[in-house]
Amino acid sequence: MKRIKLLSIILVGLALASCADITNVVPQSDTMLSTQVQETYTIAPQRAAAPFAGMFSDIGRPAKMYSTPDDWEFLMILFCNDLEGADALIADSGYNWFSVCGELSSRNANYRNPAIRYRAPYNMIASVNTFLSGFGEDVTDPNSINMMAQARALRAWSYMLLANGFQFSYTVAGDKPCVPIVTQETTDFTNNPRATVKEVYALIIDDLNYAVEKLEGASRTSKMYIDGNVAHGLRARAYLEMGDYQKANDDAQKAASGYTPASIAEVSVPAFYNINDHNWIWGYDMITDLAMVYRYATTSSWLRSFSAWGYAPACQVYTCINKILYDKIPASDIRKQWWVDENLESSLLDGLKWPGFDDVANASDGGDAKLPYLPYTNVKFGCYSIGTTSNDEDMPLMRVEEMLLIQAECQARLGNNSQAQQILENFVKTYRDPSYSADAGGRSLLDEIWFQRRVELWGEGFFVNDMKRMNKPLVRFHDDKGNIAAAFRFNLPNDDPWLLMRFPQGELNTNFAIEDNTGGHQPVTDENPSLRDGVTD
Repeated sequence: MKRIKLLSIILVGLALASCADITNVVPQSDTMLSTQVQETYTIAPQRAAAPFAGMFSDIGRPAKMYSTPDDWEFLMILFCNDLEGADALIADSGYNWFSVCGELSSRNANYRNPAIRYRAPYNMIASVNTFLSGFGEDVTDPNSINMMAQARALRAWSYMLLANGFQFSYTVAGDKPCVPIVTQETTDFTNNPRATVKEVYALIIDDLNYAVEKLEGASRTSKMYIDGNVAHGLRARAYLEMGDYQKANDDAQKAASGYTPASIAEVSVPAFYNINDHNWIWGYDMITDLAMVYRYATTSSWLRSFSAWGYAPACQVYTCINKILYDKIPASDIRKQWWVDENLESSLLDGLKWPGFDDVANASDGGDAKLPYLPYTNVKFGCYSIGTTSNDEDMPLMRVEEMLLIQAECQARLGNNSQAQQILENFVKTYRDPSYSADAGGRSLLDEIWFQRRVELWGEGFFVNDMKRMNKPLVRFHDDKGNIAAAFRFNLPNDDPWLLMRFPQGELNTNFAIEDNTGGHQPVTDENPSLRDGVTD
């Protein structure tokens, strides 16, 4: 259990109903106007450190906008990006606060879930814009430049998440409307139309170029902050989305420099909860005091199966893997054990006991803290202790394994199949499955790389982005309907308009230039049964 005390943070993030509220707000409590920020930084430059730290805390702050178990900012967005995909699922239960993701009713302009997923990035963008406005154009202080570079990287990441939700991929929809651009220079918030995908990514690349340049060789006090490796990794993701594969490959190599993947032994136990793990490039450091603000509104409450203060164990709404993907993982691959099987067994549970019980998988106290696991429940994501009530586990935001998989994909897309296969096989054979061969699954090389991404990065927020980027359909079931609930059991073509998010009502009410996404319909049970994705066929 971590006992780091939360610092008093001066927040510059504005609690927004829409982009229209970014400037000209009346100061109240801890919110500052741009002019106040400039005056504060001029008088005491060291004061910039507090709002700077606050932006990073906001990545996973529980109950930032609503006092509900589904409000945990960016980490919740990543969670939804998997639940709206094919590989991660939660039971269709009255305790499932994320059922809107499973049934894709999250396109409703008046629902809280899509509102959080829109407002959290724009609140971060507002915080960054206000923070940057406190520095003059002639700033020379190295510490200030370092913070500015990190802030711009956060803004780029925020726009990347928005772009991936509101439009199809850059390579097929580059000239189509995406989301409004808001920077510290924006003045007309009531008439701010959607920029194109290309225009949004131009800003993203501009911010990341600045971050890469200014953070090169910089040190950091925690992996929660952004250094040169993280900046390169974010730019690798952006270039991958843009189809600029050589640049994406080069950035991924630089991001991975100095890091090695977790070993087979290290992932043979429940893991992925400690920001100091050597394979993490960037992560969210959930400190105890912050988690205790609302323990149900945390990743540990929903994604981790070992918390005694979580919705998943207490209400049996565990996050499970889709059986059609699980069945494709070879028995020789240690990652097969990241989920219990149909008999609730996994080698990752060997020797583990739930407090008061001998059997972790079948332990039950009647429902106050723990109910038995469901088939295919994930045990990938561990906790500092079995039955924890602190929920202060960290969450990876970027791992070296992702950067290796980016390199493999880029080489394949550049036509260097032998090099791509070598990168892929070196990683999997060394760190996950000694018996691995990239040809064994019978897939194309690109589909094999996507398969590896889906298994390795499961639960870390990549599915929907990858599916759109690869122009793949959403395939949740085959003839064998598996373990997915009927309400969530459907497939969608890769160009179905329902895959695009809709704008919250608050934004539509205040930004009169917004034209919402339209088309498609909420899917129904067993829709499009013949669709296949090349991975789970």
